[in-house]
Amino acid sequence: MSDPETGLHRRRPRVRLAAAAAAVALVAPLAACGSGGDGGVPTINLYYPPEQNLAKVVENCNAQAQGRYRIAYRVLPRQADDQRVQLVRRLAAEDTGMDVLGLDVTWTQEFASADWIREWTGEDAADAERGTLAGPLETARYQDKLFGAPKNTNVQLLWYRSDLVPEPPRTWDEMIKQAQDLKGQGKPYQVLTMGAQYEGLAVLYNTLVASAGGEIINADGTRAVLDDGAVKALEQLKRFATSGVTSASFSNATEDPVRLEFQAGNGAFQVNWPFVYPALQEADPELAKKVKWARYPGIDADTPSRVTIGGVNLAVSAYSTHPRESFEAARCLRNAEHQKFSAINDGVPPTIESIYADPEMAEAYPMKETILAELKDAATRPLTPAYQNVSTVMSATLSPPSSIDPKATADELRDQIQDALESKGVLP
Repeated sequence: MSDPETGLHRRRPRVRLAAAAAAVALVAPLAACGSGGDGGVPTINLYYPPEQNLAKVVENCNAQAQGRYRIAYRVLPRQADDQRVQLVRRLAAEDTGMDVLGLDVTWTQEFASADWIREWTGEDAADAERGTLAGPLETARYQDKLFGAPKNTNVQLLWYRSDLVPEPPRTWDEMIKQAQDLKGQGKPYQVLTMGAQYEGLAVLYNTLVASAGGEIINADGTRAVLDDGAVKALEQLKRFATSGVTSASFSNATEDPVRLEFQAGNGAFQVNWPFVYPALQEADPELAKKVKWARYPGIDADTPSRVTIGGVNLAVSAYSTHPRESFEAARCLRNAEHQKFSAINDGVPPTIESIYADPEMAEAYPMKETILAELKDAATRPLTPAYQNVSTVMSATLSPPSSIDPKATADELRDQIQDALESKGVLP
């Protein structure tokens, strides 16, 4: 796994839909958890990744439902790949025992294109859109229709040692120079972030491309672009990987090992998700006092970075036998009260903007203003039903980052991504 709030691993590229369908046909029939309920009360089966305190949200929504339905929390596996396998197989089998689904933001378009999830319309859509940040909302759309309600989001920040670096760098090149100076002084200097061949590397590159004003694919998700901004991002990634300031494990690094290496005192900088903050407070309170945060570094000093968002969208299965109750349940699970509760208790950033101004957020999210600033100008991953394919070929082509040849790699990526876009879906 990887991204602690949305899970990341991806595997082999370009497995076409026919192969995926064959794989589904070969698995044994999957038993559905019925939605009938007891005594005529519908059971709304919520399939959602592990979230420590989500059961309390479910309990509260059940109380608010006053017997009209009962939500049952079916915990998905921890690994993102395993989550997706379970969802894909059961939806492909038209399992009526699935009602509300917690989807990684990169899956929503794929599931919508396969007709596995229902469109949000009317007051359901209006409620999902009301006050929701534009970036997370964009991940829930497909062909200008809404297919999910953003429950939580996320962005990476720059974490730095204030005892080593008085002022945070604004750009990657400035950060590299500061790290090299620290190295020359015999001080902790490393810039720690994710460079393994998996989704984390695709996220890193996507953020660099967006920060350089470039495009990976066109707006309607049909054509690989890889323009000058994308080449500039490749140049930056190559420069970083060969600068002498990365960890020796950079090309194999994922989120939690990066966090642990920083906690061990090896890094002056860490580019990672906000989960590192509470983890550091618990693991090393003395080091935590020295660590501050700042906006993710940009490519140019005059242009702020645009950071790739993560998160989870709530969708309603096309095969649910209780769609009305399922939409109502989903709305309850992601309303402002419950998003604030989940943010404070489970560390998942809200998608409703007004929550960030709530006084109760201050202690749990001292970095909330920086998170919100990034979210207001965030980058989404390429919005296409074929994102699984696109991500896989990107991470494979970019790995290891030290071997990037910017123009040649851009040409290779363009060809590989175009092939990926023409594939209609994969099983991981």
